[in-house]
Amino acid sequence: MAGVMIFSLAVLLLMILSLRERVRQRYLREKDWGFIGEAKSSQISQALTNLIGVAGGIYLTLVILATFLELQVPERVNFGRISLEPLAAISILISLAQPYFFKVVNAWKRL
Repeated sequence: MAGVMIFSLAVLLLMILSLRERVRQRYLREKDWGFIGEAKSSQISQALTNLIGVAGGIYLTLVILATFLELQVPERVNFGRISLEPLAAISILISLAQPYFFKVVNAWKRL
């Protein structure tokens, strides 16, 4: 039971950190269109939509790649009491790490 709680808290923490970084990156590159009077969704909702969209795109890519290469991927992977679909878990982890990857790439470009 403690393992499930620790895993859940770790995933929640990673999601919060990833969303925070996505909001920061979007804020830095977005123009202020408020003077037009147009309604906008919040930065958090845009970041969450982006996170889910990226994870979905990565998942579809991994499924197509596994099918094309005829890889034998297990249906479920168990971590204690937690059972996950491996390609979905990988896609979520990659999408959580994506904003930090871009941060490293941008820092590298400045060197």
